[in-house]
Amino acid sequence: MDISFLGTSSGTPTKARNVTAIAIIESQGSDWYLIDCGEGTQHQLLHTRLSLNSLKAIFITHIHGDHCYGLPGVLASAGMNGRTKPLTIVAPKGIKEWFEATQVHTQLYLPYELTFVETEQFTEQAFGQFAVASTKLSHRVPSYAYSFTEVKVDASLNIEKLNALGIPQGPIWGKLKSGQDVEHEGQILRSAEFIRYLNKPRKVVVCGDNDTPEILRAECEGCDVLVHESTYTEALASKAKEAGHSYAKLVASFAQSCELPNLVLTHFSPRYQLDSEAETSMNEIQTEAQAEYSGNLFLASDFDTYRLSKLGELSLVLEK
Repeated sequence: MDISFLGTSSGTPTKARNVTAIAIIESQGSDWYLIDCGEGTQHQLLHTRLSLNSLKAIFITHIHGDHCYGLPGVLASAGMNGRTKPLTIVAPKGIKEWFEATQVHTQLYLPYELTFVETEQFTEQAFGQFAVASTKLSHRVPSYAYSFTEVKVDASLNIEKLNALGIPQGPIWGKLKSGQDVEHEGQILRSAEFIRYLNKPRKVVVCGDNDTPEILRAECEGCDVLVHESTYTEALASKAKEAGHSYAKLVASFAQSCELPNLVLTHFSPRYQLDSEAETSMNEIQTEAQAEYSGNLFLASDFDTYRLSKLGELSLVLEK
């Protein structure tokens, strides 16, 4: 599975970074999911291989504009590009009403059905290859994290156990491997008792704005990748708290305490420049996080794509 960053700036775009949008791409096929949709996301998509006809669902973390102002444009472009398949949007209260008002006043017609689900009422649900769940965060407005956990993992049958019990090879084996329980000679054979998973299900947690990473401790259990905002450095900790944001040291120390194997930071204040010679640069965020966290640390840039292997190893994909 891949994680592709379409925007990595907080608040306003810069020449190098657009505002927040992240794509989760399934490991097989072309289906993908959009988490947040800052202004200009439809333009960012033009620089990728992602198709709006393959978009399975949109998840909005909170109502601030740098996370949702691009929604009308993306939905309009999908319609003009020929999309007819229904689309689900999971978003906090207010997003549905805001979009519908925009639709009315701009006479926006969509040739496909939209289904809005309020995050406040959202419970774990299957979307394609994933089970998706939400966790409420701490911000100035209701903000959420979304976790994506694989529901199908490569597995093999415990053939030795099957043979020991005298269960004949054939359709029964096939049903057990596919996850079905089977009745055989008056007994129920439980699929789970005969399956050996080759790898654990991969899990990615993608967060909205959040000033208290500790809230995520339970959700991060078994997590392979945490994607979290790092708007500031510790020098601006008081400003971060006032604005409901996190800083590099805070997020990194939390990730270290959870023994998370991979941490991706994003949503950087425009004050941090790519130029290492600038008065404030991205090097400050990286240095501060590295001092606290010994796992695999990444600072996302626009159009970075990271691939999570079946073994839980995260790496930057270098486009050819």
